[in-house]
Amino acid sequence: MKTFFGNGFGSSFGKIVAMDRFDSGRSLSPIRQAEAYWTALLTGDGVPMRSQIDPRGLENILEYTFVLERIAPGLTRFRLAGRHLNQLAGMEVRGMPLTSFFEPDARDQIKTVSEQVFAQPAIANLTLDSSGRLGRVQLQARMLLLPLKNDLGDVSRILGVLVSDGAIGATPRRFTISETNLRPVSHVQVPKPSQTVETGFAEDQQKFDRPGSHLRLVVSRDD
Repeated sequence: MKTFFGNGFGSSFGKIVAMDRFDSGRSLSPIRQAEAYWTALLTGDGVPMRSQIDPRGLENILEYTFVLERIAPGLTRFRLAGRHLNQLAGMEVRGMPLTSFFEPDARDQIKTVSEQVFAQPAIANLTLDSSGRLGRVQLQARMLLLPLKNDLGDVSRILGVLVSDGAIGATPRRFTISETNLRPVSHVQVPKPSQTVETGFAEDQQKFDRPGSHLRLVVSRDD
């Protein structure tokens, strides 16, 4: 597994901002959308609160999005998860540990990464691989882990995204980690205080991951 430590970059999503600030007017990938939305919530106090996350700001990528809760050192479980994760697992993953998506020899790696996300705190961007075998082809995926504070101010939640590329095939799909990029939150540029963002996270799974949502994000050009 390769691990890199890079410098952060500032971005904004879920606010009233220009989309071409991020990607020259092109559509953002789920990974970049989630990181940009999370970055828009940053303040001088650092890591955003879990209660600030609003599904309306992530409506285009909810099927790839999840929220993790730290139960004990090295142990995190899914509090919420989108349809894509359920499809990869072949079952409902809410309440399952994060390690259930990884091969046995990669589970210590993902435990270490998740602990670094909580402890530094840091942003983790992972490249994942799932080997091909009878009934399924080789699958590649990207995972993003973004730290969040709970209501007491402890960094014990993660806003995450998992996106795979290719046919899922037979399930469950489990992954190894081929590359990890860790970036301290302190390296991320805090957005301008004049910008605003909708907050209030829905703990209801039905609200979090509903097909055909009519909620829309308001985006306009920021001069």
